[in-house]
Amino acid sequence: MELITIFLGFSLLVHGALGSGEIVCEDLSIGMCAYSVASSGKRCSLESYESIEGRRGYQCKTSEVLVSNIGITNLIESDECISACGADRNSLGISSDSLLESTFTSKLCSQQCYQKCPNIVDLYYNLALGEGVYLPAFCKGRDLNGRREMSQIQSSGVVCAPSAASTALTLEADAPW
Repeated sequence: MELITIFLGFSLLVHGALGSGEIVCEDLSIGMCAYSVASSGKRCSLESYESIEGRRGYQCKTSEVLVSNIGITNLIESDECISACGADRNSLGISSDSLLESTFTSKLCSQQCYQKCPNIVDLYYNLALGEGVYLPAFCKGRDLNGRREMSQIQSSGVVCAPSAASTALTLEADAPW
């Protein structure tokens, strides 16, 4: 009950801070940008730019990456999930590079992240698929042989992905959301 009260309080704080309750990436602060999802369902991305004076700056932009889980929109990721999943609010862009880091993948595949942070898992699930890796199998395989699983991502395409039939049958069962 106490957790629900804290969650509702945080939700009201975010809603009040954003006025209409609609998240527009370009209106978010740099510290809240990464891992947020706009009301449109597109992911926010922290981007760098060079000013006319030659100084580097940062801004939050709406990416063209849509969240695949329809239930995830209008979201600023919680500090708890950022920490549990080993994510970094200062991450620039949207990239699968973190999947090559064993410290990151161990946190991503942990129960705390994988079962409780569907936004971050959804993002990396789709990034892993783009690399030819099925995240649920990757996480299960990490427990057995983490280095081999990491080399599958580095090999970029040599991965033996599950067949379409088996993927269709297991996708819903393995998806954390």
